[in-house]
Amino acid sequence: MATASIYRPRKRPTSSLIQEKFIQCFTGSSQFYIPLSTAFFTPNSSSFTSVLQSTAQNLRYLVPSMPKPEFIITPQHESQVQASVICAKRLDIHLRFRSGGHDYEGLSYVSQIESPFVIVDLSKLRSIKVDIQDNSAWVEAGATIGEVYYRIAEKSNIHGFPAGLCTSLGIGGHITGGAYGSMMRKFGLGADNVIDARIVDVNGRVLDRAAMGEDLFWAIRGGGGASFGIILEWKIKLVPVPATVTVFTVTKSLEQGATKLLYKWQTVADKLDDDLFIRVIIQTANAGKNNAKTVTTSYNALFLGNAERLLRVMQQSFPELGLTGKDCTETSWIKSVLYIAGYSSNTPAEILLQGRSTFKNYFKAKSDFVKEAIPETALEGLCKRLLEEDSPLMIWNPYGGMMARISESQIPFPHRQGTKFKIQYLTLWQDEDNNASKHFDWIRRLYNYMAPYVSMFPRGAYVNYRDLDLGMNKNINTSFIEASLWGVRYFKDNFMRLVKVKSRVDPNNFFRHEQSIPPLPVQARY
Repeated sequence: MATASIYRPRKRPTSSLIQEKFIQCFTGSSQFYIPLSTAFFTPNSSSFTSVLQSTAQNLRYLVPSMPKPEFIITPQHESQVQASVICAKRLDIHLRFRSGGHDYEGLSYVSQIESPFVIVDLSKLRSIKVDIQDNSAWVEAGATIGEVYYRIAEKSNIHGFPAGLCTSLGIGGHITGGAYGSMMRKFGLGADNVIDARIVDVNGRVLDRAAMGEDLFWAIRGGGGASFGIILEWKIKLVPVPATVTVFTVTKSLEQGATKLLYKWQTVADKLDDDLFIRVIIQTANAGKNNAKTVTTSYNALFLGNAERLLRVMQQSFPELGLTGKDCTETSWIKSVLYIAGYSSNTPAEILLQGRSTFKNYFKAKSDFVKEAIPETALEGLCKRLLEEDSPLMIWNPYGGMMARISESQIPFPHRQGTKFKIQYLTLWQDEDNNASKHFDWIRRLYNYMAPYVSMFPRGAYVNYRDLDLGMNKNINTSFIEASLWGVRYFKDNFMRLVKVKSRVDPNNFFRHEQSIPPLPVQARY
């Protein structure tokens, strides 16, 4: 009597065998020897947890139930990054890589869709070479944006770079999503000011702009991290800044007419002088005689000029804020970086060299782009909803200026002309067991409430504020149809060009994660 064949799934290799084979391959492929004890960290290593947690921002992805890597590699030379790719590909091991650990959904250090996986942590590759004569700098991926700012200012007080407000961002991943900051209205995004790059491709080769070609160079500047290769370093274009800049923060509560003022800000923020960036930080606070809970709006600004000229600009364009000379602080550009990042006025600039984040929370974030001013009645409803949450935070960043003059297709980041401002929504909590679902429910309800007042068809989102609510790849076989759901929200019409680049440079989808760019199905490529 014949017996039915029985399917037996492929046996997963043990962790020790994976490590042994990888190390054997790695030591044979890398041209630069370092002791394995300083480059490899397994769960049995005493330093494993501290290395894993070192730059991770979102504590939701560090809880015990989250998947952990088989090991972490911390390359000290680019040949070790090449070896990591070559060996992971040869041994069919999934790779995640991080430069600064700020990924909002932890995609650079956690894989929820496949295992085993390993992490390549680029934090030891942080060289910064500033060339003032050439108005440029080569910056390795593991350097933080704060370190970059410091090294530029060390050479010149009239040069800067228009990138992130949070100084612990790793520049490798930061620029792959766009990289906005307080000089975006004057000079555009960080990604708009990149002139060369070096990347490890799927075959383990190191390619610069000339070798990779213009299509891939286009894709890596704003097309989202970890879809096309591993960024080793960027060559950035420095921009001129005045020796004296001016900063201010003016806060208004609901009781001081916050909603009327916020409506007015929406009508002028994208039309102000290009030298002026005023963002609004919206949160709850206890205030007044009864210490009652209220909503506060803080107008936090950088002006590329002196206080006298700033006051003239404000009087002409936004007198409703009531800015006075007492509100203004004249300072250097590097000191303005510290101010916008929330450091106290006596903090030395050297703190930027520490490269460590002070912002570690359990949090969930979402984003929107706004094209028409949100009516006052809707703002009142928004404030009512903010008062319902424990620790809500919204940040409204103004567009206009240079952002409106750069084409939507210049780089993959498409949110340009016609965008008044961007909204970042956050809910934060400190306790792992503090009913996280309550906070998720709240931010999703708020996001639904805002739908009539933000961009539509598609409802835009910022890729550096990753949001898995928009959809995610379920496994190695990334679906183009599924990916389109979130891809067009991050990249609009540029998504299709990103897919074509991906199909050419990584057709087998080696570089992948929950929201990576998919290659086209084989039958659709020809």
